[in-house]
Amino acid sequence: MLRSVKRQPATAKWYDRRDSVFVEFCVEDSKDVKVHFDKSKFDFSCITGTDNIKQQNTVDLFGEIDPKGSKHRRTDRSVLCCLRKAETGKSWPRLTKDKSKCNWLSVDFNNWKDWEDDSEEDLSSFDKFSEMMNTMGGDDLPDLDGAEEERDSADNDDEMFCKLKSAAGNSIS
Repeated sequence: MLRSVKRQPATAKWYDRRDSVFVEFCVEDSKDVKVHFDKSKFDFSCITGTDNIKQQNTVDLFGEIDPKGSKHRRTDRSVLCCLRKAETGKSWPRLTKDKSKCNWLSVDFNNWKDWEDDSEEDLSSFDKFSEMMNTMGGDDLPDLDGAEEERDSADNDDEMFCKLKSAAGNSIS
């Protein structure tokens, strides 16, 4: 008996650069990854999780890309696609041709930058994509436990108490 496979779109985030558009599909432990680039769209699919959920997205793109110059790379946590723009130097205000909001897609504000005013730098050479992909990884998230803030707050409270005490002529105890 065949097990039915659940299908759903993969969650993704995207950002724009001078000569490329990057789309990162947030799929952990993916297998059977398939990415097909066409001039005006691309298809992504993979299987994730122990439940073998099929993640599948077809994206009709805002602009045209160079299918042969576009690449993808799988990591344990995601699949990053680099879509080489057919017309470099033209910004994309959105990833999709259609203006309607896709609930599975968001802007990657951590990597977004207003490059129109910049000189051609960092990712202007498409060959640097491979270099960037090879250096991906590592956990550079900040410490989110708040211990530093709590200690600073306590120090500030102590200082405030001392100032109030001396202003009141040491009558506060």
